[in-house]
Amino acid sequence: MPEQAQDLIDPAAEQDIQAHRLAQIRRRLADAGCEAIVLFDPVNIRYATGTRNMQVWTMHNICRYAVVFADAAPVLFELPSSAHLARGYVDDIRPALTTDFMAVGGRTQEMGRRWAQSMLSLLAEQGLASGRLAIDRADLVLVQQAERCRLQLVEGQAIMERARAIKSPLEVDALRRSLATCEQSVAAMRDRLEPGMRESDALAMLIDGSIQRGGEYPETRLLTTGPRTNPWFQETSQRVIENGDLLAFDTDMIGPLGFYNDISRSWVVGDRRPDDRQRRLYELAYAQMTHNTELLRVGIGFLEYSDRAYQLPDDCLPNRYADVAHGCGMGVEYPFIWYREDEEWGAYDGVFEENMVVCIECYVGELGGHEGVKLEQPVWLSADGPVVLSDYPFELDYL
Repeated sequence: MPEQAQDLIDPAAEQDIQAHRLAQIRRRLADAGCEAIVLFDPVNIRYATGTRNMQVWTMHNICRYAVVFADAAPVLFELPSSAHLARGYVDDIRPALTTDFMAVGGRTQEMGRRWAQSMLSLLAEQGLASGRLAIDRADLVLVQQAERCRLQLVEGQAIMERARAIKSPLEVDALRRSLATCEQSVAAMRDRLEPGMRESDALAMLIDGSIQRGGEYPETRLLTTGPRTNPWFQETSQRVIENGDLLAFDTDMIGPLGFYNDISRSWVVGDRRPDDRQRRLYELAYAQMTHNTELLRVGIGFLEYSDRAYQLPDDCLPNRYADVAHGCGMGVEYPFIWYREDEEWGAYDGVFEENMVVCIECYVGELGGHEGVKLEQPVWLSADGPVVLSDYPFELDYL
């Protein structure tokens, strides 16, 4: 039987992970000079409280939130009908107010005002008279009513991204265990995959394997074959897979305990060996992966890393991936390392820190070419150097 989520980590270790996460948020609140933050992003809520509730649905329906204090226990505002899900995780659970038009129609401004007033009352309960509250993401109605009620909302997404970026040793171990369920799902999919199946069949097997092993949901549909592997970011289709096709995928699955299982692999489907063109693509992608993994270390700057990253050939550079690397934990996280060619779209500097987990992203496809190769692996920045967290093999015989 596949390994289940409850088998992955000792409950005491899960409590220690949650204590680390809460401490991380409080540390970043102190750094930002904030006394409290309200969280609407369901991933941030889970990070702060350990609770989950219809994670995908609540990403586009604003109906639950949590407030984390620098010096007091968190308060979770939950859907009244499902407050029982949070018992045992949070002591103080209260009914949530929503301004979502679907739920309250023309009463959005009224509900926004009530929300702002409730936040002021909550701050007063804790003896916080400044009326200043960090927020990770904001609905326009909430912002408007907060201003009218003199509740000062300040940007808080940076607080959460910086908090989530630094993992505890137990968190790294739990992420490694979660990734193992992903690798098992990939292996099971590969064992069953054969020419004549559709891309959607392969993706269904991959997701099914993850769910059976305690996973939760996929964030993307990035599994393609043959000519649909170039350019990248084409979503899974009903295309029938042919013998000798390159298959490429990015798992992008939320695994057990909410960890982001993010690996990419590519291989030739069927009984044919890779041809010279496929070998070249794979060799370039693997060289990019190897170089950029070895380059990663504590203390190197983001822009310096980008400058020194593997240089793609001119015929492959136009089809480059969206980033060189990105943080990984409960999703794609800070930092996000841009190609220097794309720096106008938001490239920023910073420093890689000990106990970050970073996914090395590699994609090679010639401009106008037939196929492409996608590879990716998560790497832990330990005190002793980079440690690859995924054990799923590469196609070394293609090199």
